[in-house]
Amino acid sequence: MSAGNAPSWLRPLVDNADRLPDAYLHRLPVDVRATIKAANAQATITGTRRDAAVLVLFSGPPSTELGVLPESADLLVTVRASTLRHHAGQAAFPGGAVDPGDAGPVATALREANEETGIDPSRVHPLVVLGKVFIAPSAFQVVPVLAYSEDPGPVTVVDQAETAVVARVPVRAFINPENRLMVYRDARSRRWAMPAFRLNEMLVWGFTAQVISAMLDVAGWAQPWDTSEVRGLDEAMALVGGEGEI
Repeated sequence: MSAGNAPSWLRPLVDNADRLPDAYLHRLPVDVRATIKAANAQATITGTRRDAAVLVLFSGPPSTELGVLPESADLLVTVRASTLRHHAGQAAFPGGAVDPGDAGPVATALREANEETGIDPSRVHPLVVLGKVFIAPSAFQVVPVLAYSEDPGPVTVVDQAETAVVARVPVRAFINPENRLMVYRDARSRRWAMPAFRLNEMLVWGFTAQVISAMLDVAGWAQPWDTSEVRGLDEAMALVGGEGEI
């Protein structure tokens, strides 16, 4: 793993990776952050916390002017099958729970990405292991692995029982202010509203959107957007015409 494999346009993100943990949570109220911290501590004590890793894979040309995001830059995203027990129908980074034989989070992220999208791990250059993010509802402690590929080759759904969609989404689609809003799961969790993205008929929300939003912020790619547009999950899904479909 080497951050030196990052193209110049990805350097603003790689060089500021240590700022991501704070950026993940900065839109949440202080008491909500405290609730997440307490849930993490409780899951650790009870042994219910589970480790996982996801692959955050950027693709694009090997070099451009420093800090200038190329039009062709994209991010690998999947949509989980609607029949899964956890996070059914959600847009997600490829990834999953750590297996006993995995040699760390990079190995987990690459193995899971291969199993879900068919990507050839030899085409992927891991750059930085990002800070762990605790997901309270599922008690997963997730490690995002930031990676780059000039050309990831063909990617597709490998197992329809696990994955409904595999897509390389232009980074500029996430940056576009018209595609951004805040989403909460239900009326009881309105204070937990977090950034989300509506992309054609895909709604990216939850942990995945939280990480993407943080990356846009720390890389300096984010553009001003209307954070006052706050919608419930069902309402937001209706705006894009389907639950996790493209």
